[in-house]
Amino acid sequence: MADESEPSKNGPQGQIDPITVAEIASIAKTRIKKEFWDYYECGADTQTVLHENEAAFKALKILPRVLRDVSKVDTSTTLFGRSYSVPFGFAPSAMQKLAGGEGEMDVARAAVKLGVNLTLSSQSTTSLEDVMSCKKKSSGGADPAFWMQLYLTKDPEKSVPLIKRAEAARYEALVLTVDTPVLGNRLNERKVPLVLPEGLHLANIEPSTHSPQTERKPTFNRRLMDSRTHEAAEAILKEAGGGTHSNSLTWETTLPFLRKAAPRMKIILKGIMTPEDAVLAVKYGADALVVSNHGGRQLDETSSTIEALPAIHAALATGSSELGKKNRIPVLFDGGVRHGADIFKALALGADFVLIGRPVLWGLGYKGQEGVETVINVLERELSRTMALAGVTNVEGITREYIGVKNVGGFGVSKL
Repeated sequence: MADESEPSKNGPQGQIDPITVAEIASIAKTRIKKEFWDYYECGADTQTVLHENEAAFKALKILPRVLRDVSKVDTSTTLFGRSYSVPFGFAPSAMQKLAGGEGEMDVARAAVKLGVNLTLSSQSTTSLEDVMSCKKKSSGGADPAFWMQLYLTKDPEKSVPLIKRAEAARYEALVLTVDTPVLGNRLNERKVPLVLPEGLHLANIEPSTHSPQTERKPTFNRRLMDSRTHEAAEAILKEAGGGTHSNSLTWETTLPFLRKAAPRMKIILKGIMTPEDAVLAVKYGADALVVSNHGGRQLDETSSTIEALPAIHAALATGSSELGKKNRIPVLFDGGVRHGADIFKALALGADFVLIGRPVLWGLGYKGQEGVETVINVLERELSRTMALAGVTNVEGITREYIGVKNVGGFGVSKL
């Protein structure tokens, strides 16, 4: 049996022709500069939850049903009234030009061409206006929604201009990351601080030009992460002047602030890991939430996202059917998705939509826009095949009845 970590070589004249996300990652690792690869791949502290995000999927087993007509499998879904051909989109990830190609522009072009939902990181290396121009220039692609990810700063008013720009550019939602009052303890980043190379900048935050005499430093948030004493941390906070991530957000103030700043945009909270916070998200008027542990880059001692998902779904579920209850607001999901079967499992356990993070970066590293499209197509084919083999013909039919879990001791499977 072929090792899925090694790329296939069945393309024209021996060219590498990856057919799995693992193979795409293997190629990308050889093409992305090591310090940037390490930045994207690292988690917090001992990186326990980083690995558990993937490993937890393996404890879940699909319970297939047979003798069902699966001649027509439909992977399409709707979200906020917009139709998508697949139930997954792109999670926000920072500084995509470090991965390869034209970074965010390649990702946006792929999203438009194949009709995939996209969330742009506020820490992108391409301006939000340029990314949105990919939709305006498209002549034959689909019309997926573009969303804007946001960190509120310690002085929240400093975030308002960026919010207004996103609203003016027709981004349809603000995705507020709520799990970063401070950055997690990312040891790789502390040992090799990330500094953008000449020619790149945080296009939504920094000016586009730097004086040759200006020393290029890690961001205030990264310098704060690496502070070795309380006094050093306080000095960085003072120097930042309210520009670091806010550590004083509250339910009572944050949602009203965003509604006032962007009255025409949906508000999505990214980083929900407990049913209690999911209920509060509904109470305070969020339009959707994302079950996410920041790809294992924040609190290392939390659970994997797929383990957190069922309780959150149970807290938000409405309706009479135990197997097919709907969430009161859309529940999105990210963390460790590497195969179409992972998407199936997340949908079965209560997600309405799935977001893909690192595989998009691997696609960029592999072959720019074409590489991102390859990732989308690989996952779509895997999901469609998984649905057919499980006996499911549409996304709404993917429910908890199809999922079992390995018994304690490792032998046997019980329904979850």
